[in-house]
Amino acid sequence: MAELRHSSSLGSRASNSPMKRDAVAVGGDSSPLIPDNHLAHDDDEHDRHSSKDRDRQLCSFFTDDPRVSPHNSRISIFFTLLLLLVGLVSLFRIFHNLNAPYLCKKDGIVLHCPHVKESPSLWENPFSSTTSWKPCAERQAGVLPELPPENETNGYIFIHAEGGLNQQRIAICNAVAVAKILNATLILPVLKQDQIWKDQTKFEDIFDVDHFIDYLKYDVRIVRDIPTWFTDKSELFTSIRYDNVPPEINKLRCRVNYHALKFLPDIEQMANSLASRMRNRTGSSNPYMALHLRFEKGMVGLSFCDFVGTRDEKAKMAEYRKKEWPRRYKNGSHLWQLALQKRKEGRCPLEPGEVAVILRAMGYPKETQIYVASGQVYGGQNRMAPLRNMFPNLVTKEELTTKEELDGFRKHVTSLAALDFLVCLKSDVFVMTHGGNFAKLIIGARRYMGHRLKSIKPDKGLMSKSFGDPYMGWAPFVEDVVVTHQTRTGLPEETFPNYDLWENPLTPCMCRA
Repeated sequence: MAELRHSSSLGSRASNSPMKRDAVAVGGDSSPLIPDNHLAHDDDEHDRHSSKDRDRQLCSFFTDDPRVSPHNSRISIFFTLLLLLVGLVSLFRIFHNLNAPYLCKKDGIVLHCPHVKESPSLWENPFSSTTSWKPCAERQAGVLPELPPENETNGYIFIHAEGGLNQQRIAICNAVAVAKILNATLILPVLKQDQIWKDQTKFEDIFDVDHFIDYLKYDVRIVRDIPTWFTDKSELFTSIRYDNVPPEINKLRCRVNYHALKFLPDIEQMANSLASRMRNRTGSSNPYMALHLRFEKGMVGLSFCDFVGTRDEKAKMAEYRKKEWPRRYKNGSHLWQLALQKRKEGRCPLEPGEVAVILRAMGYPKETQIYVASGQVYGGQNRMAPLRNMFPNLVTKEELTTKEELDGFRKHVTSLAALDFLVCLKSDVFVMTHGGNFAKLIIGARRYMGHRLKSIKPDKGLMSKSFGDPYMGWAPFVEDVVVTHQTRTGLPEETFPNYDLWENPLTPCMCRA
């Protein structure tokens, strides 16, 4: 990849050089050993002879001159037909390329996307990427329900959706799919208390239950509670694999995610208000970026990566890891090598300062308005200082609202997470810094809504090499960042076996436009 980037950049520089363009225009392919006037004389002679030959061939082809060999005539007809065939094939290829879907393809771990003539934009993907695909997982009008009578159900499915808001969202989508496959009735899922946030949110506290049941009434039967006569509660689906699932089932999972699961109206209204405030922070309409910054203490500890910090900070983090993950920590002797390997493979969260440098290299100016979706950042203001110095217009939902406005959402942590989710979803550019269901679902939803919305997924492996190179200057670093991330902005990607449906819903949840 480094060689390809280097050669392509050299090629572009060479073609843009005024001196080289002038040399090509004046000199052409002429040899310094032959005078120019001699070349001109030879060209005139050649033109006269070639003109006579062409006239003679054309006359012989369209006349019955007996002096023309029948063999030569057949050869001429053959080559003429061959040229016509090549021309037709070329026209077909041009037409196909003009109408082909804007689809990126993987070559090993490298992603290649078609070239477009549109000038690059900081705030949106090329228009070409939005015209070939459209969402098609919504409920179709006029479709008759295929549900059996209620007394013929194959049983009831009852699940506890664990984890945070977005993990629970995925679990709900999967439960609907299982109910469809088994021809069973789904009991409204229970949101299990999260062990980290200690949240007691119920399904009806965050999602519109009536819309959920009504939107899916033609796909699965959903009831609000376990029937009074149903006493056997011992069977609980704890592990479900989705290998080789039929396309219509995957489409149903998308239907649940993008259409049936709808947040309550007060959450939607507050999120719209936050997005509007972000777009009017400069006194006039401005785009905004949403940054999902995953650098909380728990994420830093769980990653087992090494980060810049004082000796005291490192000692406290070691004690924290030893307490929370004793089996992984062991005696700690292997952790340094593990940290180096994980950083090399791009499996470490990006630090706020690293994020700032990457965004500046991409071309985002100091004035960029950035909405930060994050928990409490490990290291506090000192850790955030490099990012805030380069991009001072950083705000959170707490800074955009009054205390009274957020008080109604504080009783459920998932309500606050839903606000972050929606504001990120509505942003002009979304930037993730580490993996997780939050970023995965947002990138997938923005693709489903139309690939024009930029969703930047930094190449952390390549960035770690660049950050660790003491001899790399700013110019080559900028070139590496720009070239590497041209294909990592949420463009349409071809799918592959066992791909992540939530991050890339291209097929079967999207259709050719």
